[in-house]
Amino acid sequence: MRVFYLLLIFLCGAQSYTASRPNIVLLMADDLGVGDPGCYGNKTLRTPNIDRLANGGVKLTQHLAASPLCTPSRAAFMTGRYPVRSGMASRSLIGVFIFTACSGGLPTNEITFAKLLKNQGYSTALIGKWHLGVNCYNKTDFCHHPLRHGFDYFYGLPTTNLRDCKPGEGSVFTSASRWLVFIPLQIIGIAVLTLGVLHFLGLLHVPISVFICLLLLASLILILFLCFLHYFRPLNCFLMKNFDIIQQPMSYDNLTQRLTTEAVQFIQQNAETPFLLFLSFIHVHTALFSSKEFAHKSKHGRYGDAAEEMDWSVGQILNVLDELGLANDTLVYFTSDHGAHVEEVTTKGEIQGGSNGIYKGGKSNNWEGGIRIPGIFRWPGVIQAGLEIDEPTSNMDIFPTIAKLAGSPLPEDRIIDGRDLMPLLQGESQRSEHEFLFHYCNAYLNAVRWHPQNSTSIWKAFFFTPNFNPKGANGCFSTHVCMCYGNYITHHDPPLLFDISKDPSERNPLTPTTEPRFHEILKVMQEASGNHTKTLPEVPNQLSPGNSLWKPWLQLCCQSSSSALSCQCDREK
Repeated sequence: MRVFYLLLIFLCGAQSYTASRPNIVLLMADDLGVGDPGCYGNKTLRTPNIDRLANGGVKLTQHLAASPLCTPSRAAFMTGRYPVRSGMASRSLIGVFIFTACSGGLPTNEITFAKLLKNQGYSTALIGKWHLGVNCYNKTDFCHHPLRHGFDYFYGLPTTNLRDCKPGEGSVFTSASRWLVFIPLQIIGIAVLTLGVLHFLGLLHVPISVFICLLLLASLILILFLCFLHYFRPLNCFLMKNFDIIQQPMSYDNLTQRLTTEAVQFIQQNAETPFLLFLSFIHVHTALFSSKEFAHKSKHGRYGDAAEEMDWSVGQILNVLDELGLANDTLVYFTSDHGAHVEEVTTKGEIQGGSNGIYKGGKSNNWEGGIRIPGIFRWPGVIQAGLEIDEPTSNMDIFPTIAKLAGSPLPEDRIIDGRDLMPLLQGESQRSEHEFLFHYCNAYLNAVRWHPQNSTSIWKAFFFTPNFNPKGANGCFSTHVCMCYGNYITHHDPPLLFDISKDPSERNPLTPTTEPRFHEILKVMQEASGNHTKTLPEVPNQLSPGNSLWKPWLQLCCQSSSSALSCQCDREK
């Protein structure tokens, strides 16, 4: 009997150790709306594998992105901290990194969950999109690269997928081109024509040098513009494996299959040791793409094709976990970086953005449609299957959750804004640990959410809101994304107040007449916001114009290129 009890204690200890150090698989879609997966109510978009994940685990219905834009949201996800704390929130018009050869990025002193898990003996890999910078001072320092932030292996895009990366899909620079190229050329053309007429009529003597200078200026603007159009794709849209470029420019042919193969192989190679896999999908950000197996198969055009191909990839990951007998030892998490991009509509009227369900707004704004995201956790035997939780949670919560599971202490020299989700996921707690959550539009505090203790109400107060255009629209269609200051927003004093628990679509702002505690509630929320802002340190802004602009000395290029300007290679073949 003594031997039996010792054996029982040993087995229980081993099981507890396994349960506390699971494999971690993080699956993140790009621009997927909370209304897109079937398990969140979509009846026509086919997502059987995401639905299978939800049926086998916990579905969060008030899971929130820390920012409604790619770069700051991913910075918050990786560090468990509001992006404004690390300088990964912009104070200018552009809120994300556009150029690979910029100097901004996730600072080297930030601690990611990959670093923590690597220190605990985990094998770590990032497959897919990074979008948190590459270099600082020269093209070989790789200070912001995934391998400098705790990942052992990287295969994917250092920046992001854009329309400009795929020929024939248009450009994200249309508005900028109009203001920086076409309008100046028109002004120069009118000036030349006017001066020419005045000179011809003898009303004004215009030296020939003036005409030459104006024509040279017009030629310079046109040449620079044509060079930009020609070189943007190869210089910014490429695939890397660790520190090496393997395909420049990137090819979309079977891209999802290639990313999936890399992810599956990583799991197979590390099946005997704890591993962290972050599969960061390219789907469903524009430019939209899909392989021939999925093209023209969905009921939602090219967007649906891309979403269903991504769902297939999720299935491949789940299948290999089952085949290797790892499912019960693996925590799987599925999410999106923020809400769907509702302004993604082509000139022909084709909708290329997703669905945010009943929620207002979308990507780039803090209406619920911009920040409510899928949040699905599965860990058989540890997390109850089929559970649905409507408590406020954040994508910042992944950091402390998996750190604790891996046995890593949290950093003590900085504020961690995320909270451990396991008590909530396992039913040990019925309430989120977030009493307050703060919603930023870039670096500007936009709104605050309050879930009071012993109350079912969830209050949300907006200090300003974006000006949707055209009037009555559900987005900022004239600028393609909503901006965060100036004439693009409307300030509210007193703040605009909603009870999200009763009005999740944010259609009916409360007043002192409809809510007797109106001023009392706002006072608490404004005090919480003030206390929060006092905790924000002064840090360099990684998305300042100086850090965001293209720098030729940071430009990565295939080493095999014979010309410094060609930057073309394909080692994937």
